[in-house]
Amino acid sequence: MKIALAQLNYIIGDFEHNTQKIIKTIQDAREKGADLVVFAELSVCGYSPRDFLEFSEFIELSEHSARKIAAACTDIACILGLPTPNPKIEGKDLYNSAWFIENTEVKAIVNKALLPNYDVFDEYRYFEPSVDFGCVDFMGHKIALTICEDLWNINDNPMYTICPMDELIKEKPDLMINIAASPFAYNHDEERVRILGDNCRKYKLPLFYVNQVGAQTEIIFDGGSLVFDDSGMLLDEMAYFSEDLKIYEFEDRKVKGFKPRVHDAQNDIHQVHDALILGIKDYFQKSGFSKAILGLSGGIDSALVCALAAEALGPENVMAVLMPSEFSTGHSVQDALDLVKNLGCKHEIIPIREAASAFENMMKPVFKDLPFNVAEENIQARSRAIIVMAMSNKFGYILLNTSNKSECAVGYGTLYGDMAGAIAVLGDVYKTQVYKLSNYINREREIIPINSITKPPSAELRPGQKDSDSLPEYDILDAILFQYIELKKSSAAIIEQGFDEILVKKVLRMVNVAEFKRNQAPPILRVSPKAFGMGRRLPIVGKYLS
Repeated sequence: MKIALAQLNYIIGDFEHNTQKIIKTIQDAREKGADLVVFAELSVCGYSPRDFLEFSEFIELSEHSARKIAAACTDIACILGLPTPNPKIEGKDLYNSAWFIENTEVKAIVNKALLPNYDVFDEYRYFEPSVDFGCVDFMGHKIALTICEDLWNINDNPMYTICPMDELIKEKPDLMINIAASPFAYNHDEERVRILGDNCRKYKLPLFYVNQVGAQTEIIFDGGSLVFDDSGMLLDEMAYFSEDLKIYEFEDRKVKGFKPRVHDAQNDIHQVHDALILGIKDYFQKSGFSKAILGLSGGIDSALVCALAAEALGPENVMAVLMPSEFSTGHSVQDALDLVKNLGCKHEIIPIREAASAFENMMKPVFKDLPFNVAEENIQARSRAIIVMAMSNKFGYILLNTSNKSECAVGYGTLYGDMAGAIAVLGDVYKTQVYKLSNYINREREIIPINSITKPPSAELRPGQKDSDSLPEYDILDAILFQYIELKKSSAAIIEQGFDEILVKKVLRMVNVAEFKRNQAPPILRVSPKAFGMGRRLPIVGKYLS
């Protein structure tokens, strides 16, 4: 039996696009001699459709598309993922299902049993968990077919009271196939290989695992589909961050032609770079846009976003707007100009002094003789937002937000100012990682000016301002934030590690108070195990301080 793993990039709700892509892949796999081609979880409609699943027409279109795909599945078999109605009176209306189609006929339907309900997942909101299990027979082989979480580590989640493979193994299957929608995080590939390999060792079965690829707004899927032998040794892994189709020959419970290999682990910054490029590219392509705009200050954050956007979209599709104020230094403007020259992107210089002064003069009767403070600083930031949004409206650009995770965490940003944007490129990237990414961008030649990397970071909203006037040094701040956000450590646990007690409590208080800002921020490209947004949902009004 020849098994093809189809690692594709789907568009949520674009049934015509997904259907044609799947049919074309079936044809390609058949021409290459495959007997079975396997697609990812909810491949027909895209993952995750969220509240689209509450529309009956969406479910009907999913089934209609699956039937159309089945009609094209001649002289070959395929496995599709789609939502299907639950015929039972009790429970949720839908199952998260896998159809096994052979020569145009739906021979088996497998429903997902373990529905993740943590971080970015919310499947229990929509789906009924399956309690029925059975293997699929094909070409003399018995296949244990599971869907994503069904083959994950259930020991750490007490909400799961049943293990699908413990039931399926009773039928003595010859192999496991798992269709998945497993999002990217910079530490997730190694965890994925370990857990899936453990399952192979536990059940003494080879595994074919297919993951999807592509970005769905903030969630990025990295692909990296995997094949293991029955001892849990990795035999092959498919491309990361790009579509791929591979065919494997399976005979006598063995995958022929492959020897055990070591997981091709990339360093975290390499992976984050590739994920952000894919996230930007897919956000624009799937939204029907092509041109990006951003404010370019000469600082490292906006420089990095500009470089990433130019790589993802092409420099000709990126507009960098330099908006110096009376407090901007000459070297900041020059650093920004050096960057656009290195990238070859478009740029405009629009000083904000006149606009900011006009607002300040307009507010004088109200502000009277009160001293210059954050109000005037934010007027500058909001003046810049007005400029880039005006250009967005006039020329059809989409605004990229340039705030990093450290700033998002402690509220070091201006609502309706530098926090504006359609998508936050660095919102899940700590400042210390921003430096590493910038050096990675410069790995072959200087693209981001060295001065942008080495100079003390500053918002340049008042004379001589530096970020360190308001925040701890970023290496200390990020270490505290990581413990609190990613690891969910209490203030006491963080202090026990040697961090200053007053500083820890100040930082955690800043994080909690800034929740109202984050709720008004743009969606954030998720690259870590715990990103702000849909994966971290906290009340805005609350007094809890860990």
